[in-house]
Amino acid sequence: MDDTNEEGFMRITRVAIAGFGNVGRAVAAMLLSRRERYRSVYGADVRLVAACGSRAGASDEAGLEADRFDSLEPGKSGPDFIASSGADILIEAGPSNFRTGGPGLAYIRSALSAGRDAIVISKGALVYDGRALRDLAKTSGATLKISGATAAALPTIDLIEHSLLGCQVLQVEGILNATTNYLLDAMTMRGVGLDAALREAQASGLAEPDSRSDIEGWDTACKLLILANFGLGLDLSIENMSINGIETVTQVEIETWRAEGLVPKLVGSLTLQADGPSASVAVRTYPRTDPFALVSGKTKAIRITTDLMGEVFSIASGAGPAATAAAALKDFEHILLARSQCRSSPVAKTLPDYKPNALFIWRTGWRCRRRP
Repeated sequence: MDDTNEEGFMRITRVAIAGFGNVGRAVAAMLLSRRERYRSVYGADVRLVAACGSRAGASDEAGLEADRFDSLEPGKSGPDFIASSGADILIEAGPSNFRTGGPGLAYIRSALSAGRDAIVISKGALVYDGRALRDLAKTSGATLKISGATAAALPTIDLIEHSLLGCQVLQVEGILNATTNYLLDAMTMRGVGLDAALREAQASGLAEPDSRSDIEGWDTACKLLILANFGLGLDLSIENMSINGIETVTQVEIETWRAEGLVPKLVGSLTLQADGPSASVAVRTYPRTDPFALVSGKTKAIRITTDLMGEVFSIASGAGPAATAAAALKDFEHILLARSQCRSSPVAKTLPDYKPNALFIWRTGWRCRRRP
Protein backbone atom coordinates (compact mmCIF):
# COMPACT_ATOMS: atom_id res chain seq x y z
CA MET A 1 0.00 0.00 0.00
CA ASP A 2 1.42 3.40 -1.01
CA ASP A 3 2.28 5.53 2.03
CA THR A 4 2.18 8.93 0.36
CA ASN A 5 -0.93 10.94 -0.35
CA GLU A 6 -2.27 12.02 -3.73
CA GLU A 7 0.20 14.93 -3.92
CA GLY A 8 3.04 12.46 -3.39
CA PHE A 9 4.82 14.38 -0.65
CA MET A 10 2.91 13.85 2.60
CA ARG A 11 3.06 10.59 4.51
CA ILE A 12 -0.30 8.90 5.13
CA THR A 13 -0.96 7.68 8.66
CA ARG A 14 -3.89 5.29 8.90
CA VAL A 15 -5.66 5.02 12.25
CA ALA A 16 -8.27 2.53 13.48
CA ILE A 17 -10.30 2.81 16.67
CA ALA A 18 -11.54 -0.33 18.44
CA GLY A 19 -14.21 0.50 20.99
CA PHE A 20 -16.70 3.13 19.91
CA GLY A 21 -18.55 4.21 23.02
CA ASN A 22 -18.30 7.68 24.54
CA VAL A 23 -14.51 7.62 24.77
CA GLY A 24 -13.93 6.10 21.33
CA ARG A 25 -16.22 8.64 19.72
CA ALA A 26 -14.50 11.48 21.57
CA VAL A 27 -11.15 10.22 20.24
CA ALA A 28 -12.53 10.04 16.70
CA ALA A 29 -14.01 13.54 16.78
CA MET A 30 -10.85 15.06 18.26
CA LEU A 31 -8.62 13.20 15.81
CA LEU A 32 -10.56 14.55 12.83
CA SER A 33 -10.56 18.07 14.24
CA ARG A 34 -6.76 18.05 14.52
CA ARG A 35 -5.91 16.82 11.03
CA GLU A 36 -4.57 20.17 9.88
CA ARG A 37 -2.28 20.30 12.90
CA TYR A 38 -0.91 16.85 12.08
CA ARG A 39 -0.25 17.94 8.51
CA SER A 40 1.51 21.17 9.40
CA VAL A 41 3.51 19.97 12.41
CA TYR A 42 4.39 16.39 11.48
CA GLY A 43 3.88 16.21 7.74
CA ALA A 44 1.30 13.48 8.28
CA ASP A 45 -1.91 13.02 6.34
CA VAL A 46 -3.92 11.32 9.11
CA ARG A 47 -6.88 9.22 8.06
CA LEU A 48 -9.35 7.39 10.28
CA VAL A 49 -9.73 4.29 8.15
CA ALA A 50 -11.79 2.15 10.54
CA ALA A 51 -13.83 2.31 13.73
CA CYS A 52 -15.85 -0.38 15.42
CA GLY A 53 -17.74 -1.29 18.53
CA SER A 54 -18.55 -4.77 19.73
CA ARG A 55 -21.02 -5.57 16.92
CA ALA A 56 -20.75 -2.95 14.19
CA GLY A 57 -18.26 -0.70 12.49
CA ALA A 58 -17.25 1.23 9.40
CA SER A 59 -14.17 1.49 7.24
CA ASP A 60 -12.95 3.60 4.35
CA GLU A 61 -9.44 3.63 2.89
CA ALA A 62 -9.85 7.32 2.04
CA GLY A 63 -10.81 8.09 5.63
CA LEU A 64 -14.05 8.19 7.60
CA GLU A 65 -15.80 11.47 8.32
CA ALA A 66 -18.02 12.23 11.31
CA ASP A 67 -21.24 11.66 9.36
CA ARG A 68 -20.40 7.93 9.24
CA PHE A 69 -20.26 7.54 13.02
CA ASP A 70 -23.99 6.99 13.42
CA SER A 71 -24.35 4.52 10.55
CA LEU A 72 -22.08 1.66 11.56
CA GLU A 73 -22.63 -1.60 9.69
CA PRO A 74 -23.45 -4.77 11.67
CA GLY A 75 -20.79 -7.47 11.52
CA LYS A 76 -17.89 -5.09 10.91
CA SER A 77 -16.01 -5.67 14.11
CA GLY A 78 -13.16 -7.67 15.62
CA PRO A 79 -9.37 -7.81 15.19
CA ASP A 80 -9.56 -9.18 11.64
CA PHE A 81 -11.78 -6.30 10.58
CA ILE A 82 -9.32 -3.77 12.00
CA ALA A 83 -6.36 -5.56 10.38
CA SER A 84 -8.08 -5.58 6.98
CA SER A 85 -8.50 -1.79 7.11
CA GLY A 86 -4.79 -1.24 6.51
CA ALA A 87 -4.39 0.83 9.68
CA ASP A 88 -0.87 1.20 10.98
CA ILE A 89 -1.92 2.63 14.37
CA LEU A 90 -4.58 1.14 16.64
CA ILE A 91 -6.33 3.17 19.33
CA GLU A 92 -8.05 0.73 21.68
CA ALA A 93 -10.89 2.36 23.63
CA GLY A 94 -13.25 -0.47 24.51
CA PRO A 95 -14.71 -1.54 27.86
CA SER A 96 -12.27 -2.86 30.45
CA ASN A 97 -12.19 -6.22 32.22
CA PHE A 98 -9.03 -6.83 34.23
CA ARG A 99 -10.08 -10.39 35.08
CA THR A 100 -10.11 -11.53 31.43
CA GLY A 101 -8.37 -8.74 29.51
CA GLY A 102 -11.26 -8.62 27.08
CA PRO A 103 -12.40 -7.37 24.73
CA GLY A 104 -9.39 -5.15 24.10
CA LEU A 105 -6.76 -7.84 24.55
CA ALA A 106 -7.44 -9.51 21.19
CA TYR A 107 -7.23 -6.19 19.33
CA ILE A 108 -3.97 -5.21 21.02
CA ARG A 109 -2.35 -8.61 20.48
CA SER A 110 -3.31 -8.54 16.81
CA ALA A 111 -1.88 -5.05 16.29
CA LEU A 112 1.40 -5.63 18.13
CA SER A 113 1.95 -9.02 16.49
CA ALA A 114 1.77 -7.33 13.09
CA GLY A 115 4.15 -4.54 14.13
CA ARG A 116 1.38 -1.93 14.30
CA ASP A 117 1.70 0.73 16.99
CA ALA A 118 -1.00 0.59 19.66
CA ILE A 119 -2.41 3.28 21.93
CA VAL A 120 -4.33 1.67 24.76
CA ILE A 121 -7.01 3.44 26.81
CA SER A 122 -8.80 0.59 28.58
CA LYS A 123 -6.93 -0.93 31.51
CA GLY A 124 -8.09 -4.54 31.45
CA ALA A 125 -5.64 -6.04 28.95
CA LEU A 126 -2.69 -4.17 30.49
CA VAL A 127 -3.51 -5.56 33.92
CA TYR A 128 -4.36 -9.07 32.77
CA ASP A 129 -1.49 -9.68 30.35
CA GLY A 130 0.79 -6.66 30.56
CA ARG A 131 4.12 -8.47 30.55
CA ALA A 132 3.25 -10.47 27.44
CA LEU A 133 2.08 -7.34 25.64
CA ARG A 134 5.30 -5.51 26.51
CA ASP A 135 7.34 -8.46 25.27
CA LEU A 136 5.26 -8.66 22.09
CA ALA A 137 5.81 -4.96 21.35
CA LYS A 138 9.54 -5.34 21.94
CA THR A 139 9.75 -8.35 19.63
CA SER A 140 7.76 -6.80 16.78
CA GLY A 141 9.27 -3.33 17.08
CA ALA A 142 5.85 -1.75 17.63
CA THR A 143 5.23 1.13 20.02
CA LEU A 144 2.81 0.58 22.91
CA LYS A 145 1.51 3.77 24.54
CA ILE A 146 -0.74 3.82 27.62
CA SER A 147 -1.35 7.38 28.89
CA GLY A 148 -5.11 7.01 28.60
CA ALA A 149 -5.04 3.96 30.88
CA THR A 150 -3.01 5.62 33.64
CA ALA A 151 -5.27 8.42 34.91
CA ALA A 152 -5.72 10.02 31.46
CA ALA A 153 -5.32 13.80 31.78
CA LEU A 154 -3.08 13.43 34.84
CA PRO A 155 0.58 13.05 33.76
CA THR A 156 1.73 9.83 35.42
CA ILE A 157 3.57 7.44 33.12
CA ASP A 158 5.19 10.45 31.39
CA LEU A 159 6.65 11.61 34.70
CA ILE A 160 8.23 8.24 35.36
CA GLU A 161 9.44 7.52 31.83
CA HIS A 162 10.68 10.99 30.89
CA SER A 163 10.76 13.66 33.61
CA LEU A 164 12.35 11.42 36.25
CA LEU A 165 14.58 9.41 33.94
CA GLY A 166 17.76 8.41 35.77
CA CYS A 167 16.28 8.80 39.23
CA GLN A 168 15.36 5.96 41.55
CA VAL A 169 11.68 6.03 42.41
CA LEU A 170 11.15 5.29 46.09
CA GLN A 171 7.40 5.76 46.44
CA VAL A 172 4.34 6.53 44.34
CA GLU A 173 1.10 7.86 45.85
CA GLY A 174 -1.87 8.69 43.71
CA ILE A 175 -5.39 10.03 43.90
CA LEU A 176 -6.14 8.31 40.63
CA ASN A 177 -9.94 8.09 40.51
CA ALA A 178 -11.99 11.24 40.00
CA THR A 179 -15.29 9.64 41.04
CA THR A 180 -14.18 8.56 44.51
CA ASN A 181 -12.42 11.87 45.10
CA TYR A 182 -15.65 13.69 44.30
CA LEU A 183 -17.64 11.38 46.57
CA LEU A 184 -15.29 11.73 49.54
CA ASP A 185 -15.21 15.49 49.05
CA ALA A 186 -19.02 15.67 49.08
CA MET A 187 -19.21 13.44 52.15
CA THR A 188 -16.58 15.44 54.05
CA MET A 189 -17.26 19.03 53.02
CA ARG A 190 -21.04 18.97 52.59
CA GLY A 191 -22.09 16.10 54.85
CA VAL A 192 -23.72 14.25 51.95
CA GLY A 193 -24.11 10.48 52.32
CA LEU A 194 -22.35 8.12 49.91
CA ASP A 195 -25.53 7.08 48.10
CA ALA A 196 -26.70 10.68 47.61
CA ALA A 197 -23.25 11.81 46.49
CA LEU A 198 -23.10 8.94 44.01
CA ARG A 199 -26.46 9.92 42.52
CA GLU A 200 -25.10 13.45 42.05
CA ALA A 201 -21.99 12.16 40.32
CA GLN A 202 -24.02 9.90 38.05
CA ALA A 203 -26.42 12.69 37.16
CA SER A 204 -23.51 14.92 36.15
CA GLY A 205 -21.94 12.18 34.03
CA LEU A 206 -18.85 11.87 36.21
CA ALA A 207 -19.76 8.43 37.61
CA GLU A 208 -20.75 5.38 35.60
CA PRO A 209 -24.18 3.78 36.18
CA ASP A 210 -22.31 0.86 37.74
CA SER A 211 -19.57 2.50 39.82
CA ARG A 212 -18.51 -0.48 41.92
CA SER A 213 -15.08 -0.63 40.27
CA ASP A 214 -14.47 2.96 41.35
CA ILE A 215 -15.98 2.78 44.83
CA GLU A 216 -14.38 -0.55 45.78
CA GLY A 217 -10.91 0.63 44.72
CA TRP A 218 -10.40 -1.63 41.70
CA ASP A 219 -9.97 1.21 39.21
CA THR A 220 -7.31 2.84 41.36
CA ALA A 221 -5.58 -0.51 41.83
CA CYS A 222 -5.47 -1.15 38.08
CA LYS A 223 -3.95 2.25 37.34
CA LEU A 224 -1.34 1.83 40.06
CA LEU A 225 -0.44 -1.66 38.85
CA ILE A 226 0.01 -0.46 35.27
CA LEU A 227 2.27 2.36 36.45
CA ALA A 228 4.32 -0.09 38.50
CA ASN A 229 4.70 -2.67 35.74
CA PHE A 230 5.02 -0.47 32.66
CA GLY A 231 6.69 2.54 34.24
CA LEU A 232 8.98 0.87 36.78
CA GLY A 233 9.48 -2.55 35.21
CA LEU A 234 7.88 -4.48 38.07
CA ASP A 235 5.79 -7.62 37.74
CA LEU A 236 2.95 -7.06 40.19
CA SER A 237 -0.48 -8.63 39.95
CA ILE A 238 -3.78 -7.65 41.52
CA GLU A 239 -3.32 -10.55 43.93
CA ASN A 240 -0.16 -8.86 45.26
CA MET A 241 -2.13 -5.80 46.34
CA SER A 242 -4.20 -4.92 49.38
CA ILE A 243 -7.34 -3.22 48.03
CA ASN A 244 -9.96 -1.38 50.04
CA GLY A 245 -12.43 1.18 48.74
CA ILE A 246 -14.65 3.89 50.20
CA GLU A 247 -17.82 1.82 50.60
CA THR A 248 -17.12 1.12 54.29
CA VAL A 249 -16.46 4.75 55.28
CA THR A 250 -18.95 5.72 57.97
CA GLN A 251 -20.44 9.05 58.96
CA VAL A 252 -18.79 8.69 62.36
CA GLU A 253 -15.38 8.44 60.69
CA ILE A 254 -16.14 11.48 58.55
CA GLU A 255 -17.09 13.55 61.57
CA THR A 256 -14.02 12.39 63.51
CA TRP A 257 -11.67 13.27 60.66
CA ARG A 258 -13.30 16.65 60.25
CA ALA A 259 -12.90 17.40 63.95
CA GLU A 260 -9.23 16.41 63.81
CA GLY A 261 -8.55 18.56 60.76
CA LEU A 262 -7.92 15.56 58.51
CA VAL A 263 -9.05 15.07 54.91
CA PRO A 264 -9.75 11.54 53.59
CA LYS A 265 -8.58 10.46 50.14
CA LEU A 266 -8.66 7.13 48.31
CA VAL A 267 -4.99 6.64 47.53
CA GLY A 268 -3.05 4.05 45.61
CA SER A 269 0.37 3.65 47.20
CA LEU A 270 3.46 1.85 45.95
CA THR A 271 6.60 1.66 48.07
CA LEU A 272 9.82 0.18 46.75
CA GLN A 273 11.81 -1.42 49.53
CA ALA A 274 14.91 -3.57 49.75
CA ASP A 275 12.78 -6.67 50.34
CA GLY A 276 10.47 -5.91 47.41
CA PRO A 277 7.63 -3.58 46.39
CA SER A 278 4.50 -3.09 48.45
CA ALA A 279 1.29 -1.87 46.81
CA SER A 280 -2.08 -1.02 48.29
CA VAL A 281 -5.27 0.99 47.84
CA ALA A 282 -7.00 2.45 50.88
CA VAL A 283 -8.61 5.54 52.34
CA ARG A 284 -5.87 7.62 53.95
CA THR A 285 -6.19 10.87 55.85
CA TYR A 286 -4.04 13.96 55.42
CA PRO A 287 -3.67 17.21 57.38
CA ARG A 288 -5.03 20.26 55.58
CA THR A 289 -1.47 21.45 54.95
CA ASP A 290 -0.65 18.38 52.82
CA PRO A 291 -0.99 18.93 49.04
CA PHE A 292 -3.22 15.85 48.79
CA ALA A 293 -5.75 17.51 51.12
CA LEU A 294 -6.15 20.31 48.57
CA VAL A 295 -7.05 17.94 45.72
CA SER A 296 -10.81 18.45 45.63
CA GLY A 297 -13.80 17.37 43.56
CA LYS A 298 -13.03 15.49 40.34
CA THR A 299 -9.35 16.48 40.42
CA LYS A 300 -6.63 13.79 40.44
CA ALA A 301 -3.02 13.96 41.63
CA ILE A 302 0.16 11.94 41.94
CA ARG A 303 3.17 12.33 44.21
CA ILE A 304 6.39 10.53 43.34
CA THR A 305 9.28 10.42 45.78
CA THR A 306 12.74 9.93 44.29
CA ASP A 307 16.29 9.61 45.54
CA LEU A 308 17.65 12.75 43.88
CA MET A 309 14.75 14.96 42.81
CA GLY A 310 12.83 14.60 46.06
CA GLU A 311 9.04 14.77 45.86
CA VAL A 312 7.44 15.55 42.51
CA PHE A 313 3.76 16.45 42.57
CA SER A 314 1.37 16.62 39.62
CA ILE A 315 -2.31 17.58 39.59
CA ALA A 316 -4.97 17.67 36.87
CA SER A 317 -8.66 18.52 36.85
CA GLY A 318 -9.58 17.12 33.45
CA ALA A 319 -12.07 14.25 33.55
CA GLY A 320 -14.51 12.50 31.27
CA PRO A 321 -14.26 11.31 27.65
CA ALA A 322 -12.68 14.52 26.31
CA ALA A 323 -9.81 14.42 28.79
CA THR A 324 -9.22 10.72 28.14
CA ALA A 325 -9.27 11.31 24.39
CA ALA A 326 -6.74 14.12 24.77
CA ALA A 327 -4.42 11.81 26.70
CA ALA A 328 -4.63 9.15 23.99
CA LEU A 329 -3.97 11.69 21.25
CA LYS A 330 -0.99 13.01 23.19
CA ASP A 331 0.40 9.50 22.78
CA PHE A 332 -0.53 9.67 19.11
CA GLU A 333 1.45 12.87 18.65
CA HIS A 334 4.48 11.29 20.32
CA ILE A 335 4.30 8.52 17.73
CA LEU A 336 3.99 11.04 14.90
CA LEU A 337 6.94 12.98 16.27
CA ALA A 338 9.09 9.87 16.53
CA ARG A 339 8.22 8.86 12.98
CA SER A 340 8.98 12.32 11.61
CA GLN A 341 12.34 12.38 13.40
CA CYS A 342 13.18 8.94 12.12
CA ARG A 343 12.30 9.81 8.54
CA SER A 344 14.71 12.74 8.59
CA SER A 345 17.54 10.93 10.37
CA PRO A 346 20.78 9.88 8.66
CA VAL A 347 20.04 6.30 9.75
CA ALA A 348 16.88 6.15 7.65
CA LYS A 349 18.72 7.40 4.58
CA THR A 350 21.14 4.46 4.75
CA LEU A 351 18.33 1.93 4.33
CA PRO A 352 18.18 0.15 0.95
CA ASP A 353 15.96 1.88 -1.62
CA TYR A 354 15.32 4.78 0.74
CA LYS A 355 12.56 7.06 -0.57
CA PRO A 356 11.88 9.95 1.77
CA ASN A 357 8.27 10.30 0.66
CA ALA A 358 7.32 6.65 0.26
CA LEU A 359 9.26 4.53 2.72
CA PHE A 360 7.28 3.63 5.83
CA ILE A 361 9.53 3.69 8.86
CA TRP A 362 9.14 4.08 12.55
CA ARG A 363 11.24 4.53 15.63
CA THR A 364 12.21 1.88 18.16
CA GLY A 365 14.71 3.59 20.45
CA TRP A 366 16.80 5.31 17.80
CA ARG A 367 16.60 2.53 15.25
CA CYS A 368 14.71 3.10 12.02
CA ARG A 369 13.26 0.13 10.20
CA ARG A 370 11.06 -0.51 7.26
CA ARG A 371 7.63 -1.94 7.84
CA PRO A 372 7.66 -5.72 7.22
